[in-house]
Amino acid sequence: MATEKAAAPAPEVNAEPAPAKRRGRPSVRRELVEREIKENAARLFAERGVAGTTLQDIADATGLTRQAVYHYVANKDELFAQLVSEVAAEPAQLLREINAIEELDPATKLNRMAESIALNQMASPDRFRLLIRSEADLPESLADGYRTSRRQVLRELTAVIDAGVSAGAFRDVDARTAALGVIGMLNWIAWWYRDGDDRAAIAAQLAEMAVRSLRSAEAPREGEAGPLGAIEDLRRNLDRLERMVRSADG
Repeated sequence: MATEKAAAPAPEVNAEPAPAKRRGRPSVRRELVEREIKENAARLFAERGVAGTTLQDIADATGLTRQAVYHYVANKDELFAQLVSEVAAEPAQLLREINAIEELDPATKLNRMAESIALNQMASPDRFRLLIRSEADLPESLADGYRTSRRQVLRELTAVIDAGVSAGAFRDVDARTAALGVIGMLNWIAWWYRDGDDRAAIAAQLAEMAVRSLRSAEAPREGEAGPLGAIEDLRRNLDRLERMVRSADG
């Protein structure tokens, strides 16, 4: 008599499906690797030029294979475009946010603006040197964005200096010329800053220098208070009013 073949056990079925792969925000590791690739690319581009740097050079500097780099960036031109766009756009955005804070006086705004530019420069000096050295060779699309950002930075600084002159906090200077002077001073950071220097102290010192270079002799000094301080304030306000009247009459 034939024996019945035992039925094979049914395969186990998971009650819950495997979670789908998360999409959207990159993982922390991916962000770190992308940042390292960009920093090495900026350094090599600044040292050798874009044409003199290969994707293999960037991979070697990052400790990756060339094939692995392609998981993070399509090609060298795309990487260069990302670097230029980021370093060109950030200063204008920082200054726009500071200038929008209505409760800050012009001197405080200028101090914060200069400090933010200085810190931004010291955070990525290689990128800024790359941008300056490559400026003449930028593709038109990148050059347009860079020019727009530069104009915005100049407008924001000019506006706050002009407001300081009108309020009597700054000397009677041409605001645009003064803004260009501040920008020129801060732009040199990328060439003399050394890794390991105290960024906060350097930024604070340069910001103070920017404000002091424009501060009016009639502007109130820190700590000035009491009856004598009030008298000095009154004198300054009367002098400023007299200048405004003379300007209107003449």
